[in-house]
Amino acid sequence: MDNNIASNAKINSIETEKEEISFAHGFNFYKIFWIFYIGCLAGVIVETIWCRITNGFFESRTALILEPLNPVYGLGAILISLLFIKFEKKSNLFIFVGCMIAGGTFEWLCSFFQELVFGTVSWQYYEDTFGIFGRTSLVYSIFWGVLGIAWIRLIYPFLSSKIESIPNKIGRTLTIILSIIVSIDVIFSSYAVLRWQERRENIPANNIIKEFYDEYYDDNTMKVIYPHMTPAEKSYE
Repeated sequence: MDNNIASNAKINSIETEKEEISFAHGFNFYKIFWIFYIGCLAGVIVETIWCRITNGFFESRTALILEPLNPVYGLGAILISLLFIKFEKKSNLFIFVGCMIAGGTFEWLCSFFQELVFGTVSWQYYEDTFGIFGRTSLVYSIFWGVLGIAWIRLIYPFLSSKIESIPNKIGRTLTIILSIIVSIDVIFSSYAVLRWQERRENIPANNIIKEFYDEYYDDNTMKVIYPHMTPAEKSYE
């Protein structure tokens, strides 16, 4: 009898321990998704405010149509976390140089991917004195380095603890719902950009989906959403 009681108590203790472990403990899928989502949103907010301060007006900085998110920022946050969180005990110089190189390379690859898939670019540095192959620049690479230090030392530890404090059931459910919404938004927005490019090439709408985009996301609307997105060939002129 005593052995059964002890065995049951041990099982209950293990189950309780499992329930207490956060759904986003460590660096699993849930943690990665929330870092991505928060990075997407925070990047848009910060760049929108920066645009207002430097240019005197508000301008869209989103990359998705249905939500105020920009996956470039979210993916950048994941990249820096994956590469450098394990080096948090290294010097600031090490993290700065590493994030500067990683961030600049990432920006270059994002520009290349956008041009390859959509035939457009949203930034270029061909006329920049410190431009690097037109797709990134030394100045913005330095920004990546500074941001990397802030991310590793301050932002990530704070966000990680807050994400892990979300109740398990709520956290898992929200993650699933938001990941589905973001996936739909990525597909929806991607097709809008592709259809925009088709209109530039005078390709007519030959189905109901293209007709929908032509009516609700015409050239003027897309220009408001993506004010700096231009056909790749024009960016070189």
